[in-house]
Formats: sequence, structure tokens, C-alpha cells
Amino acid sequence: MDPTPEAVSKITVPLILERKLRGEKITCLTAYDFPTARLVDESGIDVILVGDTLGEVILGYDSTLPVTVEDVLHHLRAVRRGARRALLIADLPFGSYHVSEDQAVAAAIRYVKEGGAEAVKLEGGRKRAALIRRLAEESIPVMAHIGLTPQSIHALGGHRVQGKTPDSARDLLRDAQAVEDAGAFSVVLEGIPRELAALITQRLRIPTIGIGAGPECDGQILVFHDLVGMSLGRRPKFVRAYANLAEVIQSAVKNYRADVRDGHFPEDAESYHWPSVTREHFEKDREPQALRAKG
Repeated sequence: MDPTPEAVSKITVPLILERKLRGEKITCLTAYDFPTARLVDESGIDVILVGDTLGEVILGYDSTLPVTVEDVLHHLRAVRRGARRALLIADLPFGSYHVSEDQAVAAAIRYVKEGGAEAVKLEGGRKRAALIRRLAEESIPVMAHIGLTPQSIHALGGHRVQGKTPDSARDLLRDAQAVEDAGAFSVVLEGIPRELAALITQRLRIPTIGIGAGPECDGQILVFHDLVGMSLGRRPKFVRAYANLAEVIQSAVKNYRADVRDGHFPEDAESYHWPSVTREHFEKDREPQALRAKG
């Protein structure tokens, strides 16, 4: 049986590393606001990611590319107020670590100091090894992200499964080893064949977190809105919706609209009333006016 959420008072980076050694699965979800973070945290999820997916599911962008450090920081602060137990990680968005290592360190420091993040996530394998090493040297834990990397959709030609050929699979194996050697404490494997994810998971000492990468990964992550059925676009193959909140919300809103238009909301029990003294005062005030009107 899984341990209850109360079994661990605070999830930390060392604890995530220990989970792999003990063969215990790691659970991760995104969150972008206070109430969601609180509900996810109290449900016992190990890792909460304030992902750049907020661009698509919160801000309405077509991709994650327009998201800025300020966008992430704004939502990170809200999530921090709701999350107490889970390890809190924030995405470095596109453009925040491409100019220089100093630029990335500055953004990561803001996440930690101003937003309460306990780690950062960035996309890329071998080409990001030096940056991961620099962040680790600055005592900022890094979750790497390889495979289908959404910030590289133009270079990849869209959201396509990666690592399907022998050469591309070998490249991802090298990427995975490179981010571990550079000091990443975990790595997200997105959109790769199950067999490749299993091989990477077997070879690495750090935990692998899968999203569209099969069940052999050390943990799994999903976008919260996909999990609860609130995504408005196409649902990827790897998403399992555990609820249909979009239908629930639309039904509630339509019922509210109908009740307002029909005069059924609010009812008397949902209204405030004068105290008797005030009511009697205005009732007396109306009596002479009624008499004058008759006269």
C-alpha cells in the first residue's frame, strides 16, 4: 500500500533520489494557482511543476514559446502559497537560458528567492550539460528534460515521438547520461518509445519522470488540466483523464444562467434582510405617503 501523504512531512531532492533506490514510484503534476496547488499538495503528490505549459492551458497561447520568466514567476508565487509538502519546481521558459549561463542563473535565482522554488527544469541534453553543471554549482537543483522538448517544436517539426530510429535512440541515451553526469537530479523523458525509456531508466542513477514514455520510468508527470479533463484542445495519446471537469463546469454555468434569467436565483434564503427595527422604520415611513396618495 502506498504511504499516506502524512507519512512524509516534506519532499526534498534527496528524498526523490532515494525513491529510485527503493524502487518507489514518483508522482508529479503541474499546478499554476493557489487552490489547485493546495488540492494537489494535500492529495499527496510528490512533485509540483509550475510548467511553461501555463502558456497553453492558462494564457491561451498556441505553444509554450511566448511564456516569459515573469509569467512563470507570477504563477510560481501563487503555487508556493498553496504547496507545503510537495517538491516545488519551476520551468525555465524559452529564451531564458539561451543567451548565456549568467542569464539562466539570474532567472533561477529569482525563482528561488522570489517564488519559493526548490528546483528548476530546463529542456535539452548534451548541449545543456554545461548550464546544468553551472546551476548545480550554484546549489540550484536541476530537473532535465529530453526527448520531445516542446520549446524545440520548430526544429523538431512539431510534437512528434523522438528516438524511434537507432541513431536518434543512441542520441537520447547520450543526452540522458550527459545530464546525469552534469549534476541533474532527475530527467523528464517526453514522447519517446517505451523500450527506450526503460533502457534509459535502467542505465541512470537519477530518477526518470515519464510523460508519454511508458510505465518503466521511475515516475510520471501529467498536466493538471489534462488529468481532470479541462484541456480544450486535442488530448495526446498518453493522457488519461480521471475526470471531466469541463463538462461539470459548463453544466454548472448553464444552470446558473437559466436560474438567473428565470428569476430562480437568488432565492429568499440566499438574500440578506433588514433587522426588524430598520424594517419597521421604513414601513412607518411609507404609511403617510400611502395616505397622501389616497387623499
